[in-house]
Formats: sequence, C-alpha cells, structure tokens
Amino acid sequence: MSLFSKRNAIIGWLVLTFGKPIMKQGAKTMAGRAKPAKRGGIIAGSVAAVGATVAGLAFWRKRHKDEGLPSPPESEG
Repeated sequence: MSLFSKRNAIIGWLVLTFGKPIMKQGAKTMAGRAKPAKRGGIIAGSVAAVGATVAGLAFWRKRHKDEGLPSPPESEG
C-alpha cells in the first residue's frame, strides 16, 4: 500500500475541509472559558527558576571541586 495515494489524499482533504470549522468552533469555546492568569503561576515559575539555579550551582561546585583532586597513583605490575 502506498503512503501517497488518491484514497489517502481524498480522506485527508475531507478531514481538513470538515474538521477545520469544527476545531475553530471548539477553540473559540475554550478561549471563552479560559481564566485569566493567576499570581500562582508567576510564583511557581520563580520557585522553579531559583531551584534550577541552585541545582546548577551545586553541580558546578561539585564538579569544579573534583577537578582539583590529584589522580590516584598507578600500580606497577
């Protein structure tokens, strides 16, 4: 079965032709129901940013500290 065939093209065209207005109507309905952004979203974003910064600094500090350690002596044998 070919991916690009007349049957698939017709089905795709029908889906776009009849589905687009339905999806637009649904989007308009959902946009009317949307609530304005609350302050909690700003606070949650700020907390996430601070947490990511702290985690990044902790990772960088540990990695920076590990680079200064001398390498273990190699055993001869």
